[in-house]
Amino acid sequence: MAGRNALFVEGTDDQHVLIHICKARGLTEPNVKPHKGVEALLEAMGNAIRTYTEEGDAVGVVVDANGTPTSRWQSVRAKLVQVGYEGIPESLAIDGMILDAPERKPLPRVGVWIMPNNVSSGKLEDLLQGMVPPGDTLFAHAVDVVGSLPKQHFTTPDRPKAVLHTWLAWQKEPGRPYGTAIEAEYLDAHAPAADGLVAWLNRLFHS
Repeated sequence: MAGRNALFVEGTDDQHVLIHICKARGLTEPNVKPHKGVEALLEAMGNAIRTYTEEGDAVGVVVDANGTPTSRWQSVRAKLVQVGYEGIPESLAIDGMILDAPERKPLPRVGVWIMPNNVSSGKLEDLLQGMVPPGDTLFAHAVDVVGSLPKQHFTTPDRPKAVLHTWLAWQKEPGRPYGTAIEAEYLDAHAPAADGLVAWLNRLFHS
């Protein structure tokens, strides 16, 4: 029985990227709910999950690894335990976590994906870098330009974001946001870097 679905993400960049990836890949567009960062998402997650109580409901959680996927997974896992899920593995699966609804509890099927790929330290932008067409010389130049800045005001973990925005500023329509950059095919939604995420979304919401 098909139920409702929701995809909880950290912000509007994540929201639009996931919507446009799903659109390009022919998946039904999920109900993506952005939050104001990971802490806000984790704070709201428990109560939000509890609103999906019907048979067939499914909820996905997408967060950045930032530090390490392991520590981020432990934060999300602790919230899921608090909500009432049982038998949750200590380690996150490389292809994303999906847990069936617990028996005799009004909770949905739930899935967790930690950007960029459940293994690497990083964030949304690290996934998007993998969606840049191979051999793009402008992207290589953007990497060099950002790397050679005499003074760097952003933090090292934010360097991929600086590179991507620099590269997007040099496209035919400069400065497109990530989502519409996918729509314009500057970023390739069919790139292998997105395959794992798409497969997880398909398993969570369509299997």
